[in-house]
Amino acid sequence: MLLGMSLATFTLVHVIISLVGIATGLIVMAGMWSSNKMPGMTALFLVTTILTSVTGFMFPFKGFGPPHAVGVISLIVLVFTLLGYYTFRLAGRWRAIYASTAVFALYLNVFVLVVQMFQKIPALNQLAPKGNEPPFAITQGIVLVLFVVAGWQSVKKFHPVGEIAVVPRSGAAATKLG
Repeated sequence: MLLGMSLATFTLVHVIISLVGIATGLIVMAGMWSSNKMPGMTALFLVTTILTSVTGFMFPFKGFGPPHAVGVISLIVLVFTLLGYYTFRLAGRWRAIYASTAVFALYLNVFVLVVQMFQKIPALNQLAPKGNEPPFAITQGIVLVLFVVAGWQSVKKFHPVGEIAVVPRSGAAATKLG
């Protein structure tokens, strides 16, 4: 029993939370490409992504393994995502920090999704039963490349209206403003 649920029910809840996090993350990332902050969707993405990592630690385990490392990395990355969006309100460098860490957190969830798909879907598992064969590596490589490009585009294009502008302190900027 985990949180009053059977292991099967808890697993289902964890998977649903993860899929909601991935779906909302993809929507938020697409919003970044059009400079849309999407506050409600962003909050849902961040909450479900945090819950994905937190609930992942609740499964019974015998030792610290790769899934736990991914969970720890995700939670650390999400601290910067939250700071950038909510504390520093995308000011200055925090805009790029938010965009890049949000996309990286989403990537980590998709990375785990691909791992789970190769473990749980029989046709994929036959292609890579150990999880280290070429079909698995190629798939993860493609996902990584797609997210590097998507992350770059997010950082480059995300300049939402209402972003706090940081005025340079150079003499030239002061002259232009004054």
